Amino acid sequence: MNFLSVISSEGAAAVERSLSFSELWYWFLLMAVLCYFIGCFNFAVLIAKIKHKDVRKIGSGNPGTMNMSREFGLKVGLLNFLLDACKGGVPAVISFFIFRGYVFSGTEVAISDFTRYFCGVFVIIGHIWPVTMRFKGGKGIASTLGLFWFCISCEDPWYILVSLVVLLFGIVGFIALTEYGSMGSLLGVTGFSIWQGILFYLRYQGCLGEPWTIACFMMLLALNVLTWSAHRKNLVRLFAGEEHRTSVRKLSRGKRGMKNM
Repeated sequence: MNFLSVISSEGAAAVERSLSFSELWYWFLLMAVLCYFIGCFNFAVLIAKIKHKDVRKIGSGNPGTMNMSREFGLKVGLLNFLLDACKGGVPAVISFFIFRGYVFSGTEVAISDFTRYFCGVFVIIGHIWPVTMRFKGGKGIASTLGLFWFCISCEDPWYILVSLVVLLFGIVGFIALTEYGSMGSLLGVTGFSIWQGILFYLRYQGCLGEPWTIACFMMLLALNVLTWSAHRKNLVRLFAGEEHRTSVRKLSRGKRGMKNM
């Protein structure tokens, strides 16, 4: 079966058509390369450059949302977060619509369930280790949260609202109460991973031993490994009782918070 011909002739009407790995491997390679280079594009560096500064040389030096918020204000930080979130989510959603209605040959596993997080993993890899920045990028939180927000919303339109509530009242609420920005962000990533994992479990509980089912769960695990390892210095400081605080109230007033991300 030629995948391109299937897409062109019956793409919209395709339901539960199966494709083998031999028909997909070059798509996986293409997605991995494209998504990696998408991840390499850093909005924080671009926005700071427009303001005639290098975000890597000010504040904490991290080209990410928290440092942008501290150095340029909450509005700029929010803009940076939204752009990074779209960077993580849009490629995944595109892959979801391309492969929607297709399953891996011999299984009931939807190809789109795997590809959206496969794309996300490579965007995050590109964000953390961008070849364009000598492999020294951001920590991937905004892009990962955006990835989950977009992907879980693909499950059901109502999840858009639920995901937004989790983002605003869960993650932001935790950071506001504890002032531990990095930990709140990491717990948000893990929370979304568990939520998506439960949805996968309910969908594939009859075939949990299938390699492609396991691969879907491995993508969720990989996202956690990437983001948690990128924050290893923050975790060391946290366990040593030396982690700096991030005040949401001060950031909302345009004041400089503590440099912890």
